[in-house]
Amino acid sequence: MLQNLQAVLTAVGLNLDSVVKTTIYLTDLTMFSEMNEVYATYFRPPYPARATVQVSALPKGAQVEIEAIAYAGG
Repeated sequence: MLQNLQAVLTAVGLNLDSVVKTTIYLTDLTMFSEMNEVYATYFRPPYPARATVQVSALPKGAQVEIEAIAYAGG
């Protein structure tokens, strides 16, 4: 679920610790607990700010989409 995000961040010299906010789109909120378990294996406290939203559909039949904002410093 989060491997693609990790790869994109790595490509620009960042990592998951750089993420300051995520928005998670789920097609079914009954997946919320499972998503939390997976999320906790990638992120560590203090967790990024997060919003989770249920949507009716996602592209290509996906069940989960994660949007992230990362801070590169400066």
